Amino acid sequence: MERRTASGLASVEAQPDGTFVLRIDGSPQSQVDLADPTHLPFEYMRRIGDVVDAIAPRRQPVAVLHVGGAALSIPRYVAVTRPRSRQIVLEPDEDLTEFVREALPLPKRTGIKVRPVTGRAGIGEVYDDSMDVVILDAFEHEAVPANLVTAEFFAECARVLRPTGVLVANLIDGKAGLPFIRRTAATVRAGIGAGVVLAERKILRGKGFGNVIMVASRQPVPDLTDAGRRAQPPYDVMPLDELAGKAAPLTDAEGYVTPQAPPSVFRS
Repeated sequence: MERRTASGLASVEAQPDGTFVLRIDGSPQSQVDLADPTHLPFEYMRRIGDVVDAIAPRRQPVAVLHVGGAALSIPRYVAVTRPRSRQIVLEPDEDLTEFVREALPLPKRTGIKVRPVTGRAGIGEVYDDSMDVVILDAFEHEAVPANLVTAEFFAECARVLRPTGVLVANLIDGKAGLPFIRRTAATVRAGIGAGVVLAERKILRGKGFGNVIMVASRQPVPDLTDAGRRAQPPYDVMPLDELAGKAAPLTDAEGYVTPQAPPSVFRS
C-alpha cells in the first residue's frame, strides 16, 4: 500500500517476519508488529522501550506526549504494556496518520489521541505538569527539525512534565566530536536536568552515523547499564554532563542546521 502525503510518498511493506515497515520516500520510519506490539525491531525504538520500562512498572498507566507519530510504534508499545495510559501524539501530517490507521489499524480503546499539529504548536496546548514522559521522535528529510532541539522547545517540555517526568529524545549524529549531540545535551541539561545518552560505542566515538537516545529529568534517571549490555547490538550509557561539557545551548534565534543522515545509513 502507498499514498502521497505532505511528508512524501508513504508506503507500508510486509516483511518476511510478519512485521510491517512504513517508509517515506523510501526511507524507513517505523516498523510495526501488529500481532505483538511489544516487539520493537528498530534498535533505537527498543532503547526507548528500555527507558519506558525503567521509568514505570508494567501495567502501571503513564501519561505520555509523543512529538512525532509515523506508524505509532512506541504509542502501541505503551498501550499494550501499560493499559489505560493517556497518550497524546503530535503528528502534523494528517494524511499520513489516516493512511497508517487504514494500513496498520490500532486496536480499540488504546488511549492514543493523535493531534494534527506540529510539535512546537502542539506542545503549547498541553497542560502544565501533566506528563510523565515526553518522547521526541520527529524527522523531516532524515533530520531532526531544528525548532525541536532549542532552549525554547525544551522549556515547553519542562513545563508539561511532572516533577518526576522524563524527557526521551531520539537524535542522530555522526560527525567527528558529535557537535550536534553535544550542543543538544547542553540545551537539555539547562532546560530539563541531568541524564544520560544511549548509543552504540562507535557512534559516541564519532566513527559512524546513527541514533543517539537522550534521557533527562529533574530527578535522577534510572540506571540503564544492564539493559544496554543485554541489547543486540549493545549500547553504551554516557552521562549527559560528560557529552555536554562546555558546549553552548541552542536557541531559536541561532538558526542552527541539524545534521541530515546520509541516505545509505537508514535506507535498505
